[in-house]
Amino acid sequence: MKPVLAAGAVIVDDAGRILMVKRGHDPERGCWSVPGGHVEIGETTAEAAAREVLEETGLRVEIGAELWCATIDYPGDRSYEIHDFAATIVGGDLRPGDDADDARWMTAADLASVPLAAGLHDHLRIAGLVPESF
Repeated sequence: MKPVLAAGAVIVDDAGRILMVKRGHDPERGCWSVPGGHVEIGETTAEAAAREVLEETGLRVEIGAELWCATIDYPGDRSYEIHDFAATIVGGDLRPGDDADDARWMTAADLASVPLAAGLHDHLRIAGLVPESF
């Protein structure tokens, strides 16, 4: 089966905190992740990342470089090809929306104490966004 194409955004504030959302739906309901979701027909992955951030957090962003692409396999032969981009906030007010149960800024210590989406911890570490000891 062909993986579902998805995109997200990694947003870091001036204090080094990462914007995270608590997933409100499967896969991985209840886990924390960067804002993101399915790419719609006719969208680029970057456009999808910006749209998903707005829907899940109320924030408008400018999308930057792609940080990583990961394929995550889930039970039941479901697979997602996820493209995550760096992003910068250009407007809006932070509030959880769409399929996010919560949205908040998290430090590396915060991230170490919550359940994270599959593989996210490694990608954040490799990208230098959390310490090696994370």
